[in-house]
Amino acid sequence: MAAMFTKRAAGVLVHPTSFPSPYGMGDLGTGAYEFVDWLAKAGQTLWQILPLGPTGYGDSPYQSFSAFAGNPLLISPGELVKEGWLTGSELENVPGWNTCCVDYGAVIPYKMGLFRTAYARFAAAKPKTAFTKFCKANAAWLEDFAAFTAIKTHLIETRRTEFEPPALAEYGKKMKKFLSPDEVKDYYYGAAWSSWPAPLATREPKAIKEILTQLAEEVDFVKFLQYEFFRQWGALKAYANKKDIRIIGDIPIFVALDSADVWAAPELYCLNGDWPSAVAGCPPDYFSETGQLWGNPLYHWPAHKKEGYAWWCRRVEAVLATVDIVRIDHFRGFEAYWSVPAGEKTAVKGKWLKGPGNALFNALKKHLGENLPIIAEDLGVITEKVTKLRTDFNLPGMRILQFAFDPAAKSIYLPHLVDNSQTIMYTGTHDNDTTRGWYENAATEAERDYLRRYLNVSGTDIAWDLIRLCFSTTAVFAIVPIQDVLNLGADARMNQPGLAAGWWKFRYTQGALAQPLAEKLAYFNQLYHRNTDAK
Repeated sequence: MAAMFTKRAAGVLVHPTSFPSPYGMGDLGTGAYEFVDWLAKAGQTLWQILPLGPTGYGDSPYQSFSAFAGNPLLISPGELVKEGWLTGSELENVPGWNTCCVDYGAVIPYKMGLFRTAYARFAAAKPKTAFTKFCKANAAWLEDFAAFTAIKTHLIETRRTEFEPPALAEYGKKMKKFLSPDEVKDYYYGAAWSSWPAPLATREPKAIKEILTQLAEEVDFVKFLQYEFFRQWGALKAYANKKDIRIIGDIPIFVALDSADVWAAPELYCLNGDWPSAVAGCPPDYFSETGQLWGNPLYHWPAHKKEGYAWWCRRVEAVLATVDIVRIDHFRGFEAYWSVPAGEKTAVKGKWLKGPGNALFNALKKHLGENLPIIAEDLGVITEKVTKLRTDFNLPGMRILQFAFDPAAKSIYLPHLVDNSQTIMYTGTHDNDTTRGWYENAATEAERDYLRRYLNVSGTDIAWDLIRLCFSTTAVFAIVPIQDVLNLGADARMNQPGLAAGWWKFRYTQGALAQPLAEKLAYFNQLYHRNTDAK
């Protein structure tokens, strides 16, 4: 077991978009630093986040335009004022945002307007040394991402002035097998790369050179945003680490079809031209008669094997440069993954195909070192082969207390059945309802009764009852979502799997993280011997 998984520790799960901020959504400014201060007062040494990439369809951090880039919407305008790229007066007329919910449709144009003002001032000042160094150090992914984003932005602006253009009709004919009419419009007006003119979609060198010459300033703007994101995130991470707080990041196993990754290296994916030949999902089960159809392109694993899994090594290395530990989502897909033919409307007609297995993780060990700081998301129906892959590389798995209290069966999530050093225990994750929401709306009466008897509680303070249980278990890490710390109900849920839109909006309000909450978590530390080495 890697050294970072040998000492009992605890922490909180909250994504930066959820922090209080005057600018419509949480960012890397004052609210983030105040959270870190509160976490330290609470004696917590772990902070878990969701993927930090630029969000695409549905504002989901699990559908990103890049596996390497950062989300520019997390850049703090307040920090830009400190740097001199914005003035205080430019932040005076802030809209009256909803403090509990992110309205992405309104926030995105507002923040991007501020960022373009900041970039204009930055470009005029030309402070090139640090910026040039950043661009050079990250050129392997930054050049492709900047080109991809600049072209996409240009085509979106161009298409907004068109009304039902002939090109849309042609694209609709081409994609009729795969997309509904509404999806065709989303892909076309959102300038998904599969809708680009063929020379751009296929990266024809002459066409790419011509358009990037035309869009040189936009390319530079994209690079500026990435420079700012990583500068602000790096400063925040250093601040957290100085307070003995380690950050747990997140890697989605699959990448989005409409991403710089697929556009730049189509040979690494199962594509038929500019569209997947098969897509990711999971098979029908007790929860869904038709399975789940995610739609992400599948990896062409023979191509990855041929290059020694270099892309995966670069990807994990890049994420670990920004966090201390990383959770990999849908770990079971490395052993076997569900492949659904493109054009299917459900996941029923898929089949299991063999994943890269040990070969990939041996490559990661060779590249990153013997002790991989990786948490395997191994939720759901997991086979012995998947468990063996995880344990062969000493990777801890996950257990969720909300799944534990089915009285009809011996749930593997019950605390007394947990293998301590191999487990990260949660009350719930970003995909679960809040503990209060689950208990009040989703749990059966039999589950509620079993939980109350198991804990010998009344159920009137169920969120904190499960937090106490989480801390008390033998699991090496105990992590609780911020919604449970705040004892919030179902309206504070972050995401619901299977529903594509309307999620990832939760924010907590300024002052919500009061001192008594910090004291309660700190008391559980002392009681259950967690974070005992924290300074």
